[in-house]
Amino acid sequence: MTFSLIVEIALTLLLAATLVTCAILERRLSALRKNQDGFKETIGELNQAIAAAGVSMRMLKTAASGAGEALDERLSRARNLSDELALLTNSGERIAQRIERGAITPQQGVRGTPPVLANRLDALKPAMGNVR
Repeated sequence: MTFSLIVEIALTLLLAATLVTCAILERRLSALRKNQDGFKETIGELNQAIAAAGVSMRMLKTAASGAGEALDERLSRARNLSDELALLTNSGERIAQRIERGAITPQQGVRGTPPVLANRLDALKPAMGNVR
């Protein structure tokens, strides 16, 4: 065997190996191209889901802000009513204590009730309604 024949056989073997490698690479590239379309669809769906989540978050923030404002308003009204109720309760307790002590001033009304006390009791009647 001559040297040139050995070199040609070696080159043929290397070319065959290159051909097999190119065939394998072609299959992998074609599979990647096929999967690329599915990947594009997946990315598109993911983008839509992200956009929908963003809209939902903005709506949630708006709703939470509105609920917070409504809660603050109700809390403020409740505090005002609590203060008013405490004032009325204290006033009622003072009136009850004066009645119990028999704090009758010299200017008693017709029924034996001091005029100031009678005025306060008359003022409380509409608020109490038909309570017996």
